[in-house]
Amino acid sequence: MLTVMIADHDPTRAARLEQTFIEQGYAVAGVVDSAFALAAAVAALAPDIIIVGTDSPDRDTLEHLCLATRDCPRPVVMFTQDDASESIRAALKAGVSAYVVDGLETERIRPILEVARIRFEEHQILLQNTAENLRKAEERGLIDQAKQRLMAHQGLSEDAAYHAMRRNAMSENRRLVEVAASILQHLPA
Repeated sequence: MLTVMIADHDPTRAARLEQTFIEQGYAVAGVVDSAFALAAAVAALAPDIIIVGTDSPDRDTLEHLCLATRDCPRPVVMFTQDDASESIRAALKAGVSAYVVDGLETERIRPILEVARIRFEEHQILLQNTAENLRKAEERGLIDQAKQRLMAHQGLSEDAAYHAMRRNAMSENRRLVEVAASILQHLPA
Protein backbone atom coordinates (compact mmCIF):
# COMPACT_ATOMS: atom_id res chain seq x y z
CA MET A 1 0.00 0.00 0.00
CA LEU A 2 1.36 3.40 -0.98
CA THR A 3 1.49 6.15 1.60
CA VAL A 4 0.63 9.68 0.53
CA MET A 5 1.11 13.01 2.22
CA ILE A 6 -1.29 15.81 1.35
CA ALA A 7 -0.24 19.45 1.20
CA ASP A 8 -3.02 21.99 0.81
CA HIS A 9 -3.70 25.30 2.56
CA ASP A 10 -7.46 24.96 1.90
CA PRO A 11 -8.86 22.77 4.71
CA THR A 12 -12.01 21.82 2.75
CA ARG A 13 -10.07 20.67 -0.29
CA ALA A 14 -7.46 18.96 1.91
CA ALA A 15 -10.19 17.00 3.71
CA ARG A 16 -11.71 16.01 0.35
CA LEU A 17 -8.31 14.88 -0.93
CA GLU A 18 -7.66 12.91 2.25
CA GLN A 19 -11.05 11.19 2.10
CA THR A 20 -10.64 10.35 -1.58
CA PHE A 21 -7.23 8.77 -1.09
CA ILE A 22 -8.38 6.79 1.94
CA GLU A 23 -11.39 5.51 -0.04
CA GLN A 24 -9.04 4.42 -2.82
CA GLY A 25 -6.98 2.34 -0.38
CA TYR A 26 -4.04 4.64 0.21
CA ALA A 27 -2.61 5.36 3.63
CA VAL A 28 -2.47 9.09 4.39
CA ALA A 29 0.65 9.84 6.43
CA GLY A 30 -0.45 13.39 7.16
CA VAL A 31 -1.91 16.63 5.91
CA VAL A 32 0.22 19.77 5.74
CA ASP A 33 -1.52 23.13 5.53
CA SER A 34 1.53 25.32 4.87
CA ALA A 35 4.23 25.28 2.20
CA PHE A 36 6.72 26.27 4.91
CA ALA A 37 6.13 22.92 6.67
CA LEU A 38 6.66 20.76 3.58
CA ALA A 39 10.34 19.89 4.05
CA ALA A 40 9.97 18.94 7.71
CA ALA A 41 6.82 16.94 7.01
CA VAL A 42 8.38 15.00 4.13
CA ALA A 43 11.44 14.21 6.23
CA ALA A 44 9.36 13.17 9.24
CA LEU A 45 6.55 11.29 7.50
CA ALA A 46 8.54 9.77 4.59
CA PRO A 47 5.53 9.39 2.27
CA ASP A 48 5.79 7.40 -0.94
CA ILE A 49 4.05 10.19 -2.88
CA ILE A 50 3.34 13.85 -2.14
CA ILE A 51 -0.08 15.17 -3.15
CA VAL A 52 -0.43 18.94 -3.53
CA GLY A 53 -3.82 20.59 -3.84
CA THR A 54 -3.87 24.22 -4.94
CA ASP A 55 -5.90 26.66 -7.00
CA SER A 56 -2.70 27.77 -8.68
CA PRO A 57 0.88 26.83 -7.78
CA ASP A 58 2.44 29.92 -6.20
CA ARG A 59 6.14 30.66 -5.94
CA ASP A 60 6.36 29.87 -2.21
CA THR A 61 4.73 26.47 -2.64
CA LEU A 62 6.99 25.57 -5.55
CA GLU A 63 10.15 26.74 -3.75
CA HIS A 64 9.31 24.81 -0.60
CA LEU A 65 8.31 21.77 -2.63
CA CYS A 66 11.68 21.92 -4.38
CA LEU A 67 13.48 22.14 -1.03
CA ALA A 68 11.43 19.31 0.44
CA THR A 69 12.20 16.93 -2.41
CA ARG A 70 15.85 17.92 -2.81
CA ASP A 71 16.92 15.93 0.25
CA CYS A 72 14.03 13.45 0.24
CA PRO A 73 13.15 12.90 -3.44
CA ARG A 74 9.57 11.76 -3.89
CA PRO A 75 7.05 11.73 -6.73
CA VAL A 76 4.74 14.75 -6.52
CA VAL A 77 1.21 14.96 -7.92
CA MET A 78 -0.36 18.41 -8.11
CA PHE A 79 -4.12 18.84 -8.39
CA THR A 80 -4.95 22.36 -9.51
CA GLN A 81 -7.33 24.57 -11.46
CA ASP A 82 -4.53 26.46 -13.23
CA ASP A 83 -3.96 25.33 -16.81
CA ALA A 84 -1.55 28.14 -17.78
CA SER A 85 1.60 26.95 -19.57
CA GLU A 86 3.83 29.05 -17.30
CA SER A 87 2.34 27.44 -14.19
CA ILE A 88 2.75 23.95 -15.60
CA ARG A 89 6.36 24.66 -16.61
CA ALA A 90 7.19 26.12 -13.17
CA ALA A 91 5.62 23.15 -11.39
CA LEU A 92 7.51 20.62 -13.50
CA LYS A 93 10.78 22.51 -12.88
CA ALA A 94 10.06 22.35 -9.14
CA GLY A 95 9.83 18.56 -9.33
CA VAL A 96 6.14 17.89 -9.89
CA SER A 97 5.77 14.50 -11.58
CA ALA A 98 2.12 14.82 -12.56
CA TYR A 99 0.18 18.07 -12.99
CA VAL A 100 -3.57 17.40 -13.00
CA VAL A 101 -5.98 20.17 -13.98
CA ASP A 102 -9.66 20.10 -13.13
CA GLY A 103 -10.40 16.77 -11.72
CA LEU A 104 -10.12 14.35 -8.91
CA GLU A 105 -12.26 11.58 -10.31
CA THR A 106 -11.62 8.55 -8.18
CA GLU A 107 -11.20 6.20 -11.15
CA ARG A 108 -8.28 8.33 -12.39
CA ILE A 109 -6.30 8.38 -9.14
CA ARG A 110 -4.50 5.05 -9.44
CA PRO A 111 -3.31 5.65 -13.04
CA ILE A 112 -2.29 9.24 -12.20
CA LEU A 113 -0.19 8.08 -9.25
CA GLU A 114 1.30 5.26 -11.31
CA VAL A 115 2.31 7.68 -14.08
CA ALA A 116 3.79 10.06 -11.49
CA ARG A 117 5.74 7.25 -9.83
CA ILE A 118 7.12 5.93 -13.14
CA ARG A 119 7.98 9.40 -14.42
CA PHE A 120 9.72 10.17 -11.12
CA GLU A 121 11.75 6.94 -11.25
CA GLU A 122 12.82 7.62 -14.84
CA HIS A 123 13.80 11.18 -13.91
CA GLN A 124 15.88 9.87 -10.99
CA ILE A 125 17.67 7.45 -13.33
CA LEU A 126 18.44 10.33 -15.72
CA LEU A 127 19.81 12.40 -12.83
CA GLN A 128 21.97 9.51 -11.65
CA ASN A 129 23.28 8.87 -15.17
CA THR A 130 24.08 12.56 -15.61
CA ALA A 131 25.92 12.66 -12.29
CA GLU A 132 27.82 9.48 -13.17
CA ASN A 133 28.82 10.84 -16.59
CA LEU A 134 29.96 14.11 -15.01
CA ARG A 135 32.01 12.21 -12.42
CA LYS A 136 33.64 10.09 -15.15
CA ALA A 137 34.45 13.19 -17.22
CA GLU A 138 36.05 14.85 -14.19
CA GLU A 139 38.08 11.71 -13.49
CA ARG A 140 39.25 11.54 -17.12
CA GLY A 141 40.30 15.18 -16.85
CA LEU A 142 42.35 14.46 -13.70
CA ILE A 143 43.96 11.44 -15.34
CA ASP A 144 44.84 13.49 -18.43
CA GLN A 145 46.34 16.27 -16.28
CA ALA A 146 48.41 13.73 -14.34
CA LYS A 147 49.64 12.16 -17.60
CA GLN A 148 50.67 15.59 -18.87
CA ARG A 149 52.53 16.31 -15.63
CA LEU A 150 54.34 12.96 -15.73
CA MET A 151 55.24 13.53 -19.37
CA ALA A 152 56.68 16.96 -18.54
CA HIS A 153 58.58 15.90 -15.39
CA GLN A 154 59.86 12.51 -16.46
CA GLY A 155 60.11 12.92 -20.23
CA LEU A 156 57.66 10.08 -20.88
CA SER A 157 55.45 9.57 -23.89
CA GLU A 158 51.71 9.79 -23.30
CA ASP A 159 51.40 6.01 -23.56
CA ALA A 160 54.32 5.43 -21.16
CA ALA A 161 52.88 7.93 -18.63
CA TYR A 162 49.50 6.20 -18.75
CA HIS A 163 51.03 2.74 -18.31
CA ALA A 164 53.16 3.97 -15.40
CA MET A 165 50.04 5.30 -13.71
CA ARG A 166 48.20 2.01 -14.34
CA ARG A 167 51.08 -0.06 -12.94
CA ASN A 168 51.13 2.16 -9.85
CA ALA A 169 47.37 1.82 -9.41
CA MET A 170 47.50 -1.96 -9.75
CA SER A 171 50.47 -2.42 -7.44
CA GLU A 172 48.91 -0.21 -4.74
CA ASN A 173 45.39 -1.56 -5.30
CA ARG A 174 44.03 1.94 -5.93
CA ARG A 175 41.85 3.43 -8.61
CA LEU A 176 43.61 5.17 -11.50
CA VAL A 177 41.99 8.48 -10.58
CA GLU A 178 43.41 8.20 -7.04
CA VAL A 179 46.91 7.77 -8.47
CA ALA A 180 46.29 10.74 -10.77
CA ALA A 181 45.20 12.91 -7.84
CA SER A 182 48.31 11.90 -5.91
CA ILE A 183 50.55 12.78 -8.86
CA LEU A 184 48.88 16.17 -9.21
CA GLN A 185 49.33 16.77 -5.50
CA HIS A 186 53.00 15.82 -5.35
CA LEU A 187 54.46 16.94 -8.68
CA PRO A 188 54.73 20.69 -9.19
CA ALA A 189 52.84 22.19 -12.11
